[in-house]
Amino acid sequence: MQTLARTLTERQRSTLRTGLVAGTLASIASTAALMLCGRREAGSMVAPTNATSHWLWGDQAFDVRRPTLKHTALGYATHHASAIFWALIYGWLHASRHPAQSAPAALASAGAATALACAVDYTIIPHRLRPGFEHHLSKRSLGVVYGLFAVGLAAGCLLAQRRTAHE
Repeated sequence: MQTLARTLTERQRSTLRTGLVAGTLASIASTAALMLCGRREAGSMVAPTNATSHWLWGDQAFDVRRPTLKHTALGYATHHASAIFWALIYGWLHASRHPAQSAPAALASAGAATALACAVDYTIIPHRLRPGFEHHLSKRSLGVVYGLFAVGLAAGCLLAQRRTAHE
């Protein structure tokens, strides 16, 4: 019985580590895509990130094109928290159960998790809680953003697994 409790604790720690590492890398990678695509399509590197703050500031957040603490910091914090949320689910479903994932397997499962996140973002949750960057970016650019999110998720999972294996 003692071993079972210890194993569950180790699994929980592994899931948490994977979620934090993978979520952070997914957030950074997708934010870089938001910035590049935003500059090209909206004329502002921060407009897509600012738009994410609309859950608190309302639709006026869609019009803010310069960096502000009010919109940019909250928008990034919201995006980062969402990335960690999805990475924790990904880590629990995949990383904890399949510790020997190869890079292609990690990318495939990260792609599936990202597709689920995208579907939830745009079909299930209310408008006020959607990412908001769709107001500035084309569907093609959204594909780039979510694609880099998946790459960051997979890379973070592999990095966290590698660290766990060395402990």
